Amino acid sequence: MTQTQSKYRTTSERRAEIQTRAAEMGIDDEYISCLVETFYNRVKEDKILGPIFAKNISNWDVHLPKMKDFWSSVALHSSRYSGQPVPAHVKLASEVEPRHFTLWLALFKQTLKDTAPSEAAIPYFMERAERIAQSLQLSMFGDPALPELQS
Repeated sequence: MTQTQSKYRTTSERRAEIQTRAAEMGIDDEYISCLVETFYNRVKEDKILGPIFAKNISNWDVHLPKMKDFWSSVALHSSRYSGQPVPAHVKLASEVEPRHFTLWLALFKQTLKDTAPSEAAIPYFMERAERIAQSLQLSMFGDPALPELQS
């Protein structure tokens, strides 16, 4: 194999590698479905997060399949999710505070600890969840470390 062949991979090759690695941790669509169902049942019951979600999600039968596709795309690179999470969350900036992301992440981590098919699956998902939460927070609230721009 030449250096060029080993350095560059097609999208299909990269996707296959990711899916193989995930499968080795027990992560597949069946587990993702379990994770999403368990997590959002807990979100709905949460005293702080529950009311925010209840106010903004009118049909869980529509929302949950989207979340399963989203997490399948995130964890398995399945490319099934085609939504736009940033605009959907930016419109919630008057209701959502940065602390809600901390609560969301803590609940997500606990759900992973309770359901993960392997120990390795927990940091695999948490790394991605933390990046997503950070990205959404930056989109919604900006970076508090940066000075405000004067107009």
